[in-house]
Amino acid sequence: MVIKCKAALAWEPGKPLAIEDVEVDPPKVHEVRIKIVATGVCHTDWEYLYGQGMKVRPFPLVLGHEAAGVVESVGPEVTKFSPVWRMCLNWWMTT
Repeated sequence: MVIKCKAALAWEPGKPLAIEDVEVDPPKVHEVRIKIVATGVCHTDWEYLYGQGMKVRPFPLVLGHEAAGVVESVGPEVTKFSPVWRMCLNWWMTT
């Protein structure tokens, strides 16, 4: 089921952020959907917003990739995580 949540959206480089409702799809195979309880906007978000640093990203952007929350649902074939687990998120992806 698709859910709605609030997100800090950057529509254009260097413009103020907008807090808006966004739709979040159910998790796909090997994905986990997390209900975010707290998040922050860090220097990496700033670099994305102003087109500097690591990589330029296409707009619009949802900022706030360092977060804490609770697993809301899991996709097919997810075996390491369960709903209601508490999680801390980071931008660094590992396999």
